[in-house]
Amino acid sequence: MPQNVKTLTRRALNRATLARQMLLERKKTGPLAAVGKLAGLQAQLARPPFIGLWTRLEDFRREDLIRLIARRDVVRATWIRATIHLVTRADYVAFRSTIQPALSGGMPVLRNGDGFDEEALLVSGRSFFAEPRTFDEYRKFILEQDSEADARATAYAVRLHLPMTIHPSDSRWGYPAASQFKVAEPVDREKRIEELVLRYLGAFGPASVADMQIWSVLRNLRPVFEALRPKLVTFRDEKGKELFDLPNAPRPDEDVEAPVRFLPDYDNLTLAFSDRSRVIADTDRKHMLTKNLGVPPCFLVDGFVAGTWRIEKGKLKLNPFGKLSRSARMQLDEEGERLVRFIED
Repeated sequence: MPQNVKTLTRRALNRATLARQMLLERKKTGPLAAVGKLAGLQAQLARPPFIGLWTRLEDFRREDLIRLIARRDVVRATWIRATIHLVTRADYVAFRSTIQPALSGGMPVLRNGDGFDEEALLVSGRSFFAEPRTFDEYRKFILEQDSEADARATAYAVRLHLPMTIHPSDSRWGYPAASQFKVAEPVDREKRIEELVLRYLGAFGPASVADMQIWSVLRNLRPVFEALRPKLVTFRDEKGKELFDLPNAPRPDEDVEAPVRFLPDYDNLTLAFSDRSRVIADTDRKHMLTKNLGVPPCFLVDGFVAGTWRIEKGKLKLNPFGKLSRSARMQLDEEGERLVRFIED
C-alpha cells in the first residue's frame, strides 16, 4: 500500500458509515430505494425493518412498507449470514446465486454422518414448499416419511439451498409469527460478486476485505478487491489496515454532528464489520449479545452505540452503558416519544 494513503480516524469512519446508512439525517426517499441502498435490512423478526426505515427516512409510514411487501417488491428471505433479511425482489433475484457459496458453507451435519443428496433434497423441498408452509410442518413431513431421519438438519439444508421467500400476511408487520416459506421465482444463475462488493461498500464503506467477508460470510475475497482496485480509492485506519471505498461516496468531516438514533434488533450497522469499533466501543460489545445470541435494539449518541432500549406497557425504557449527558437524555426522550408513537399507533 502506498505510503501517502490517507488515514481515517475512528470518528471519520463512524461519520462515513452513518452517512451511508442514512443516520446523519433522515432522507427524503422511498422505502424501496432505501432497502436497496442499504443492501437489505436484517429481519429475523418482522418488526425491525419498519423501525430501521422509520429511523432513516423522512415521513416514513408503516403502510409504505406494507404496500411493498404485499406487491412483493420487497421480499423476506434467507440471505447473507444465513439469516433472514428484507431485500428488494430485484436484489434477491440478482444476488441469490452469488451468496450461495456462503450458504452452502453453513451446511449442517447429519446425526448418522452420511452426506445429503442435494438433488433429492431440492426436489423434495420444491414440491413441499410449492405452497406456503412452515418448517415445523416440513420437519413433521420428513419424519412421517422416515422416522429415523435427522429432520432438523435436513430441513435446515433445504432452507440454505432452495431459494424461498416468506409468504406475507395481513398482520400488523406484514408477516405472521410462524413464518410460511414458499419457493421463490427463478433466480439469476450469474455470479455477481464484484457488483456485490460495490454494493457493500456503498452501504458500509470505507471497509476492509475482512469487513466484507464478515458481512457476507463469503471467503477469499481479496482477489475480487484487487480486481476492483482501479475503480476504488483506498485509505487506512488508525491500526494501519487497508480500507477500500467508492470514489464518490460520502465521507463527511469527523466533526459533523450526529443526532441520537434508535436502531431495531439485529440492525446491520452493528453486524457488518470485522472491526466494529467504528460504531461501538470494544468494552460495550458484551452488552450487545443476549444469551440466545440475539442482538438487542440499541440507541446511538454522538454516532456510537450508547445503550439498549425496550418498550414496556407503552413506555420506553433505556439501558445506557454509561452516564448520559443531560442534553443526550433530553434528545433521547424526545426521539423516543416519536418512536413509541410509531410502534404503538
